[in-house]
Amino acid sequence: MVPEKAPLLYSGPLHSRGERTVTLEVLQSKSQVIIARKRLKQLGVSFLPSYLERVLNRLRLKSSLRIGDLQKSWDVLRSLEFIGENVSKKASVLDIGCFNSEILPGLHRLGYTHLTGVDLNPKISLMPHPETISYICSDFMLTGLRSGTFYAVTAVSVIEHGFNPLGLLREVSRLLRTGGYFIASFDYWPDKIDTSETKIFDMSWKIFSESEILEFISLARLWGMEPVGEVKVSASERVVSCLGKNYTFGWLVLKKIGE
Repeated sequence: MVPEKAPLLYSGPLHSRGERTVTLEVLQSKSQVIIARKRLKQLGVSFLPSYLERVLNRLRLKSSLRIGDLQKSWDVLRSLEFIGENVSKKASVLDIGCFNSEILPGLHRLGYTHLTGVDLNPKISLMPHPETISYICSDFMLTGLRSGTFYAVTAVSVIEHGFNPLGLLREVSRLLRTGGYFIASFDYWPDKIDTSETKIFDMSWKIFSESEILEFISLARLWGMEPVGEVKVSASERVVSCLGKNYTFGWLVLKKIGE
């Protein structure tokens, strides 16, 4: 059974009501990143260190794990707001590739009580709230977690590294309950950008093109995951620059309809 609808995280002009059912959305400008970070701060779910904390870290007078990334403000907010609108606070949520991510700490602050994170980085144990959030050092394509456990599985800037669509979709579908959501953000540009000679985290790196992400959505249907609304693939500004490549972010939601 689909969980009861949770209250909205906020109301405002950043996204209209009609956009809540968007399956695929693209970050269009740097101004959206700044607006999203302000929203995260207003909600009390921004974990970026302050200027003073950054200075103290550099001076080694204070040492703490850095949580969050300014560039990922838009997709973090988009994921948190979708969960807040569609997933009960008592429902189980899994974040894959969770190390340094604001997703689980943010959901914890918003009152979600059944949270799990998976990442290959052994420093995952240093993430916030280990007493209430279950952190597991593991490959997220072979988690060993019980099937049909989660109402939402999130992946912020994760799937483009070592992209394995069959392994990813198989495991996410296995973990999701019927009616649950797979929510992911990823590197994107409508035209193909070649990254075949580039590795990040010792893994291959994919900047999804329009045709590649549409193919992924089509492939997800084989595992019972369907688009939940409109697909918007156009992009206007190359917001992100990394290793000589200029692109933006895409954000995706798939709903598990059945096996």
